[in-house]
Amino acid sequence: MNKPAPLSRRKRMAKMANHLEDAMQITATEAKNRFGYYLGQAEREPVHVMKNDRVAGVIVSAARFAQLEAAEQKKSLAQRKREFNETFGDWITAQHELVDRAGVFGEEFRTW
Repeated sequence: MNKPAPLSRRKRMAKMANHLEDAMQITATEAKNRFGYYLGQAEREPVHVMKNDRVAGVIVSAARFAQLEAAEQKKSLAQRKREFNETFGDWITAQHELVDRAGVFGEEFRTW
């Protein structure tokens, strides 16, 4: 399966800008003055906090944050597996070849 070509920086920024047009945006001062209200709004949708015409932060619900953390942990587990295989892959292959060639030591004494 072919991966789509990566978007240029300009296209990524335009895509993000289009996404922000649909999202709730507030100023940092507004967030400070009405934090409780926007915390409630964050239960329904992410609230983008703007400062100096850029997104300085996003208020999300605790449930959404937990989903994001879980996705990050899955990603890091995959990364750790990849690194383990890169580091010990040759050794594991050599051990498999040794077992295929010589068998497992003491195998005749095992009951299973």
